[in-house]
Amino acid sequence: MERANRTLVTEFVFLRFSNSPCLQLLFFSLFLLVYLLSLVGNALIVLIVALDGHLHTPMYFFICNLSLVELWYTTVTVPKMLSNFLCTQGVISVPSCIAQYYFFLSLAATELFILAIMAFDRYAAICRPLHYPLLLSPQTCSTLAGVCWSVGFVCPMFPSFLLAHISFCTPNQINHFFCDADQIFRLSCTDTYAIQILGYALSSVVILGSLVFTMASYAQILVTILAMASAAARHKAFSTCTAHLSVVTLYFGTLIFMYVRPAVKYESNINKIVAIFYSVITPLLNPLIYTLRNKDVKEALKVLLSRIQRI
Repeated sequence: MERANRTLVTEFVFLRFSNSPCLQLLFFSLFLLVYLLSLVGNALIVLIVALDGHLHTPMYFFICNLSLVELWYTTVTVPKMLSNFLCTQGVISVPSCIAQYYFFLSLAATELFILAIMAFDRYAAICRPLHYPLLLSPQTCSTLAGVCWSVGFVCPMFPSFLLAHISFCTPNQINHFFCDADQIFRLSCTDTYAIQILGYALSSVVILGSLVFTMASYAQILVTILAMASAAARHKAFSTCTAHLSVVTLYFGTLIFMYVRPAVKYESNINKIVAIFYSVITPLLNPLIYTLRNKDVKEALKVLLSRIQRI
């Protein structure tokens, strides 16, 4: 009866981070800076890998793909969040909200698959070095990247299609900075239990499947490294994995907390804080992790900057 008396809506309203205009302006400035740094950092990696022939290897090819994902990943949510900081009322239409939900999950799934393939790349390089050129030839790398992008965009298609065909009622307020699944489910006029179970199962398979594949690769890597006789060889082999492990730990950890459980039972404020880490902070950290700990990328960056200075 309560649901029947609720009014159908065609748009949602994002709740503000704070009721203080000064704090809203501070949040805008902070997130704008993070967003711009993230865009510049990831675009630089794509540019460096594309222009430097020394970086035309499988590892940097997948790092380049990861940066491309991050560029779009942040752009799906952050610009809308920034505009909401400057508005008295942040509004998004229902179709736009579902589209944001679809593209966000598609890019998140694509990033998970690429991180898993990057773990396989490290496994092939360390555990099967003689077969490495064959296992990860340019054609194979292109095919794997294409599969990651294609499957990533197919995975959320059916849940998004189902969401597009349900009705939403008042109160039409979203206590988040983007259209996350749990917020959309709460605003539905109809029972979304089946869609929630489908989304939960899909996210669990994608996240945990990618995690298991990644951990299996690193288990083999660990066994191989421990079997090496030279301490210098062990250190060199492990140092090639540290950047990827750092990204995997941060990204998988926050996503598992958010999506590998029924989301509607958890507090939105906690979800909002955790979501900032994997949707805003991680895309900023990835370029720093892969450049500060990587001599090849730093050298390529120096060459690129020297070329720019000569122009």
